[in-house]
Amino acid sequence: MSDLPIVLLPLAADEDALDACLAALDAATPAGTPVWLADDAQAGPRGIAIVERWLQRTRLRAEYTRRTQPIGQAAHLQEMLQACGPADVVVLAADAQPLPGWLAQLAACLARDASIATATPWCNAGEAAAWPRLGEISPPPADPMLTAQACAAMAPQHPELPAAIGHAVALRGSARLRAGGLDTASFGSWYAALIDLSLRLAGLGWRNALCETAFVARGGEGGAADGDLDVLAARWPAWHSRLADFLMRDPLHEQRRQLQDLHARLRDNPQDDLFAAPATEPAA
Repeated sequence: MSDLPIVLLPLAADEDALDACLAALDAATPAGTPVWLADDAQAGPRGIAIVERWLQRTRLRAEYTRRTQPIGQAAHLQEMLQACGPADVVVLAADAQPLPGWLAQLAACLARDASIATATPWCNAGEAAAWPRLGEISPPPADPMLTAQACAAMAPQHPELPAAIGHAVALRGSARLRAGGLDTASFGSWYAALIDLSLRLAGLGWRNALCETAFVARGGEGGAADGDLDVLAARWPAWHSRLADFLMRDPLHEQRRQLQDLHARLRDNPQDDLFAAPATEPAA
């Protein structure tokens, strides 16, 4: 049995992105990790075939469920969260590609500070958690292992983010239950419902933190359903100005610079064994 968080992967209709996501997930995640692929009647015949082939060969402890009729992104993810009860989970976008070490680093982030309710890794298209440039969409890392090594070498300070971000986010189960989960009555997309949940968690005294020791790549940013941003603005009138202030002040500038330096240093002095299993002691 794995002691890592449960990985929740709500499927989407982009079959090529799903294929790449599953391949990266299998390669970057420890064997035996619990993974739930949940399909809100979004995947077509080719997508279902991709999932079925992957399930036959994955090293992960994976399950796949599919609804006969869609109920919407936010409602579907909330069903998944409710089924997980008080367990810590990591929600992974179906077009994301996690880098090696990602899940253990997110679990360590939650374990390191009990006040952290959500932990978001770096991403090349990560909005406030974007690297190498804040708020910009950059190409995915050309050398994923090198980027993962550089992240793992960062000092784990876990600075505050304005909100959780949807490429990948670890959710502390106890905090999520206290906040009541996603507001499925007000939001259609889990992108916006996740922002709302993280803002409610902050109001209850928890933190939305950057896990600077992990990286999850993505082809582009997530997006809200029609009307979702209007609901966010009405419910959280200070939200947009707070986000704009974060982007202008750039409080993560030093962390991004440190990661850039580590990346350059490791490129010149590779450490290929960083994620290798520990050596076995010789028998006496």
